[in-house]
Amino acid sequence: MQFHLNGFQPGDPEIFDPAERYQPSGAAGSLPKQVDVLIVGCGPAGLNLAAQLSAFQDIKTAIVEQKSGRLLVGQADGVACRTMEMFHAFGFSESVLKESYWVNETAFWKPDDRRPETIVRSGRVQDVEDGLSEFPHVILNQARVHDCFLDVMRKSPSKLEPYYSRRLIDLQIDGAASAEDHAVTARFARVDGEQEGQIETVQARYAVGCDGARSTVRRSIDRELHGDSANHAWGVMDVLAVTDFPDIRLKTLIQSSSDGSIIIIPREGGYLVRIYVELAKLEVGERVANRNVTSDDVIAKARRILNPYTLEVKEIAWWSVYEIGQRLTDKFDDVPDGEIERRLPRVFIAGDACHTHSPKAGQGMNVSMQDAFNLGWKLAAVLRKQCAPRLLHSYSAERQAVAKELIDFDREWATILASAKGEGEGFDPVETQRYFVQHGRYTAGTATHYRPSPISAEQTHQHLARGFVIGARFHSAPVIRLADAKPVHLGHVLKADGRWRIFAFAGAEDPAASSSGIRALCKFLGEAPQSPIRRYTQGEADIDSVIDLRAVFQQGHREIAIGAMPALLLPRKGRYGLLDYEKMFCPDLKAGQDIFAMRGIDRKAGCMVVVRPDQYVADVLPLDGYGQLAAFFDGFMLPAG
Repeated sequence: MQFHLNGFQPGDPEIFDPAERYQPSGAAGSLPKQVDVLIVGCGPAGLNLAAQLSAFQDIKTAIVEQKSGRLLVGQADGVACRTMEMFHAFGFSESVLKESYWVNETAFWKPDDRRPETIVRSGRVQDVEDGLSEFPHVILNQARVHDCFLDVMRKSPSKLEPYYSRRLIDLQIDGAASAEDHAVTARFARVDGEQEGQIETVQARYAVGCDGARSTVRRSIDRELHGDSANHAWGVMDVLAVTDFPDIRLKTLIQSSSDGSIIIIPREGGYLVRIYVELAKLEVGERVANRNVTSDDVIAKARRILNPYTLEVKEIAWWSVYEIGQRLTDKFDDVPDGEIERRLPRVFIAGDACHTHSPKAGQGMNVSMQDAFNLGWKLAAVLRKQCAPRLLHSYSAERQAVAKELIDFDREWATILASAKGEGEGFDPVETQRYFVQHGRYTAGTATHYRPSPISAEQTHQHLARGFVIGARFHSAPVIRLADAKPVHLGHVLKADGRWRIFAFAGAEDPAASSSGIRALCKFLGEAPQSPIRRYTQGEADIDSVIDLRAVFQQGHREIAIGAMPALLLPRKGRYGLLDYEKMFCPDLKAGQDIFAMRGIDRKAGCMVVVRPDQYVADVLPLDGYGQLAAFFDGFMLPAG
């Protein structure tokens, strides 16, 4: 798609009239008196969490924002491959793919050895390694990402809308409250028009602070961000410009001899481009605002770095100057380490409220949304009485470790890019490119690996499916759906609906045979009292409403008679008991994409791959590991009552 030709216009570019490109959002009236979950902040983390919870009509959620309305321009724009996988779970990956800029290659520039005051290209690499994900790394304005989540919320069973123009005053927790009580009390001051100054009080069972680096929620639970509050000042501009710089439509990292670095990020629409410009190192305690940097200063610095190329800025859609160091809080909930056995978390923080870093690695928005994706399904499971409340301790345990890795990576990457005069002594452009390639999986968002816990098993049977690493995200692969011969990606059945998945990969035998492993597994799951599907599913609910079983066979899709498969793989669902034909898959042998070979699955024995609602592999088990499967779910789930 090409747009922004005659000037930047926010909103949906498929709507011709710019005045109609964005519809006002926001709930009318006062805040509800009581909710199950109160979300403070309408950034990427808050909207991700709200979109998840909006899928459950029996969970009452409120999301509150101090700003007067939805974001229209600026802020983050990088969307990692892993984030695109998550977007597919919410149902809007196709829209993002259509509208966004795809980062296919990255170029590197350095000072010319003969004329150091000018720059020359030093390298060009593929941005994401082949086969890492079915989705590309893309660039899209954070405002449009927000729009996608708002659209999910609006269309959901809950028809959830944010409450704007409310500033959080304080938040209190009743330590004596039971797990069922509304233990959190939050007070908000309205900041809109005639209602300005009006105080509204909300009681919640759980509260989540997605309210940024100066988080009031974080302060209310006595958490602090530790680390360097600031080190380098950077300017950022979204511009419509004319230039003879040849790589203006490639993601580009430029290191100059004396004026610092530039990162060029082409933006959606074919004309807009974002330019990050390194300005200066700050003194201890200094704020960049004190330097009174103007947009002209940022442009002038960019021109000096781009020498001998020219840059003529026609329009600035958005610009800012910022300083961000690497800071992290020690825990992402309100429970002190010494009280984990005695207390349950009631207040959580996510995104910038608990970790801040530079934008140079493009991870901030992505990691923030993954925080919320981790927390959302756990809150839903506890509130719906599917899991014991102690599950909520796992949020801080898992995500604080991920944030620590991000901080360490960001500090290293920022050091490599800091090439201003007097710093980065002896900087090496070759090292910059090497480091970028080496850490490609990290920047793609696919390197997260959760440690063993009740919801992330030990790697006892990892040899049965080496490509589905326990604790890592489920690495999708192409398959053919048996019933209609449609080529699909297996991972695309992983929707953001709070359900667990069991993928049963058949052994080498005929799956229709009475003695086949798949048939025996289906008999156990469908009939045995200790079956987790039977044990945790309400009697009147669809059989796949809590744990969704899918089967993948080794044979070609024309070799298997669907009617000969076990009934559990053709479950009857809904008010009419209609058959669900989308539970069985075969390798895409015609295209030479055999999922068994691609993901290292034991062909003789087959296996089960258990996947969490946030798309992470929780366990790999033998196809006949019934007792182990039951014990795994018994470790954190509550029997259906």
